[in-house]
Amino acid sequence: MSKQPKYQQVADALRREIDNGSYEPGARLPSEADLAARFDASRNTVRSGLSLLVSQGLISSSQGLGYEVRKHEVFELNASRFENLNFPQNGDAYSTDVTSAGRRPHQTFRVEVTTTSEYVAQRLKVEPSSRSVLRFCHRFVDEVPWSTQATHYPDWLIQEAPRLTEPGDIEEGTTRYLASLGIEQVGYADEIATRMPTPEEARLLEIGAGVPVLLWTRTGYSADRPIRCTVTTLRGDLNRMNYEIGDLSARENEAK
Repeated sequence: MSKQPKYQQVADALRREIDNGSYEPGARLPSEADLAARFDASRNTVRSGLSLLVSQGLISSSQGLGYEVRKHEVFELNASRFENLNFPQNGDAYSTDVTSAGRRPHQTFRVEVTTTSEYVAQRLKVEPSSRSVLRFCHRFVDEVPWSTQATHYPDWLIQEAPRLTEPGDIEEGTTRYLASLGIEQVGYADEIATRMPTPEEARLLEIGAGVPVLLWTRTGYSADRPIRCTVTTLRGDLNRMNYEIGDLSARENEAK
């Protein structure tokens, strides 16, 4: 006899069935009444178990439509190749990676001159509240919200790279644009963190209850100073990042 509360037993049983494919992504779960009969439990108990799965991001609920298994078509991003100028690109790095995966990219832009937050100022080595250019992208994969990306460029770059303040996309990507002006990114530092989304992030990324976001901060450097700080906020349920560092020929040999 399990010592777990009944609602936890309901949640655990349904989670196992979701994990083993008995209920595939997009499938509707049985009604609360049917589940109550199956588990010999009250509807309130079943509802508590279902609410736990909602909070964990495994299912979603719709008024009058019951519960549905969330779709998780994960996009894999190779962060060590992202923005590599030696890697063949078709447009910017995001469009290249999404297209190469056989999926459809779409993004909207907002560009503004703004004050620099302390978080970004520390990375750009400028004074907090100094002027910077913000290029904000709202990105989609197959029309599903994938990420937001806020890239900040220090004030001194505005004169040297005026296209940074133009609205809309820079077709070749800003890293290539800056390199064409002799402002080459020779290295970057990445920081990875997770947390629960803000209300605005949840709205933009259409994140369900219980789903965290992945925060990826990349600070790019020229030979002598930082040239940009990019904060990418990704849906935690639809993204996986990997890095490839060093000699990986042994892995390639294993695949043969």
